[in-house]
Amino acid sequence: MKKTSVLFVCMGNICRSPTAEGVFRKKVAEAGLTETIQIDSSGTHAYHVGSSPDARAQKAASGRGYDLSRLVGRQVSDQDFEQFDYILAMDQENLNNLSYRCPDAYRNKLALFLSFSDRYTGQEVPDPYYGGPRGFDQVLDMVEDAAIGLLEEIRRNRS
Repeated sequence: MKKTSVLFVCMGNICRSPTAEGVFRKKVAEAGLTETIQIDSSGTHAYHVGSSPDARAQKAASGRGYDLSRLVGRQVSDQDFEQFDYILAMDQENLNNLSYRCPDAYRNKLALFLSFSDRYTGQEVPDPYYGGPRGFDQVLDMVEDAAIGLLEEIRRNRS
């Protein structure tokens, strides 16, 4: 059976999208689906290619049992549009950037990550980079909720 593949995308790939990747990896592992779901994250810009996630993001994630330490920032590639089944942006600006680059044949793969959330539908995951620690906790709250909804969606589509 083909793996389902998910790509989380924010601007620089050091705060929101690696947080989403780490949270979703753990949820997928807890569900026993690691062998059937491929997970990655990237940024629409090349600001932090090769960098580790922001130390504040790592600290907040670690406090909830998520490990982001092995993740490395990268930029979205043209191949990602073909390779991934779900390409999930953290906010409208990054969704617009993805839409601009995405070939028409793959536009159905693009969505806002919080469209899978029960509590935060219609919202964006805010960029915590210029704020304090509370921003990183808020991102985790939103990402955890949407990760549950995304996992449910993938399970429905696979059965």
